[in-house]
Amino acid sequence: MREIRNLVCHCSATAKNTSIDAIKKYWRENLRWKSVGYHRIIKTNGEIVVLAPDESITNGVAGHNSNSLHVCYIGGKDKDDRTEAQKKSMELVLKEWLVKYPKARITGHRDFPGVKKACPQFSAEKEYGYLYTS
Repeated sequence: MREIRNLVCHCSATAKNTSIDAIKKYWRENLRWKSVGYHRIIKTNGEIVVLAPDESITNGVAGHNSNSLHVCYIGGKDKDDRTEAQKKSMELVLKEWLVKYPKARITGHRDFPGVKKACPQFSAEKEYGYLYTS
């Protein structure tokens, strides 16, 4: 079993109405990825969709995927536009993962060295840091 050190928050950087199938097609056809980008993706209504089991390595942050789990909300093209349902669902995913991987840190994609994007459009550590003491 791999050691999980990072619980990474992402945005899809797409319009809020983008379908999961369209996102997966982009990964496959444009980026030529063989696996998905995230373990969980959250629709605007808060529905959490599992794209890969925790044991799988996905394509969330280049160079850091072997020890990371990735959760993404659909949206975030130009700003943090999460719905309240998406915020609650992201919190649920992170809480679940912290129970399984208590030594992992919550972080955003943008917080890794060399990353030049605003993803997830908010400070994951500030927003969800309280979960460490919950």
